[in-house]
Amino acid sequence: MQRNDAPLLIDATRLVWRRWKGYQPTGIDRVCLAYVERFGRDAQAVLNHRWFRGILDRQSSQSLFRLVADPRSDFRKAFALLIMRNLGRSRLEGGKRPYLNLGHTGLDSGDFAEWVRRADVRPVYFVHDLIPLNHPQFCRTGEDRRHERRMRAVLETASGIIANSQATLDDLGRFASEQKLAVPPMLAAWLGGTRFSELPKRGQPDRPIFLVLGTIEGRKNHVLLLDIWRRLAKRMGEQAPRLVVVGQRGWQAEEVFAALDGDPQLRARVSEVNRCSDDRLAELFASARALLFPSKAEGFGLPLVEALGAGLPVIASDLPVFREIGCGIPLLLDPDDSAAWEAAILDFARPESAARVAQLEKIASYCPPGWDSHFAAVEEWLQTFR
Repeated sequence: MQRNDAPLLIDATRLVWRRWKGYQPTGIDRVCLAYVERFGRDAQAVLNHRWFRGILDRQSSQSLFRLVADPRSDFRKAFALLIMRNLGRSRLEGGKRPYLNLGHTGLDSGDFAEWVRRADVRPVYFVHDLIPLNHPQFCRTGEDRRHERRMRAVLETASGIIANSQATLDDLGRFASEQKLAVPPMLAAWLGGTRFSELPKRGQPDRPIFLVLGTIEGRKNHVLLLDIWRRLAKRMGEQAPRLVVVGQRGWQAEEVFAALDGDPQLRARVSEVNRCSDDRLAELFASARALLFPSKAEGFGLPLVEALGAGLPVIASDLPVFREIGCGIPLLLDPDDSAAWEAAILDFARPESAARVAQLEKIASYCPPGWDSHFAAVEEWLQTFR
């Protein structure tokens, strides 16, 4: 992207907060980090907090972007020193520059729209999903009201909106219609996942392995899989396939946590990996029969495209976004149809599974979305706001 004007503004508030808390990066965090990596060298950082609100100068912005991209054990101390050096030096005005808010940060605060006006910025928002509005039962109490305020702020103040999928834009369009709000220029740009160009060569494990990847929370529907594995354990004993659950623990999944921690029927057949390096994930992709993705709601679905990109078959929920990004390859099932999921798992566990072989043939010509193609579309589109 040509940078013949003042630099972009990138809101770094979410990344600071997540690093401060010591959280592992989620899908939203990975998007924020990808934008910092792409644009951070020539951008300035915005911090939007009730204790510190402003635009950092270029030198301090570079220091902050390096800090959130490569967190240190002393992150809190380093960040506090950076902010203390900037007290009184941060600027409010943006001079009609594009302001990228990539993580829904601060959008539900009462004075956010007023800050946008006073800062004189041109907001471009990344909308990840409308799950709290469409599926409030899977979110923390009150999150639906907070997200409604966020999405209203987006529609009322945006110069433009980027989303991870057309499915997300469709949800936002329906919300705008319900709220009788105008829709600004919008762009759907698929996300780039981790590329596993060459998986390790491994022999087949003694029992078939299936993989589920993502934060362990209610809407991810781990309950369905654990119920299936209980039945398989009871019926097949030691011959039952194995399930590897990869992801940090989230919320509204106490039943899942209890089962993973203490259910004797699952102990020998289901394992949990809370922190997983790319190398370890590549090993799991190489040994698994399929990725299982029984989620009830998604805005995108990075595990799906990462698995397909690595040559791993996928069994997933029949969601609009999975129909969009799966390109007709995954086996899509009703996330509430336990019998269909069990039958598919048992079929894919067989070496001679015709459905799995057919999916592998389709995967051979699959080209996974990448960050280069994402940013090629975004950079051209952003030119209209500069």
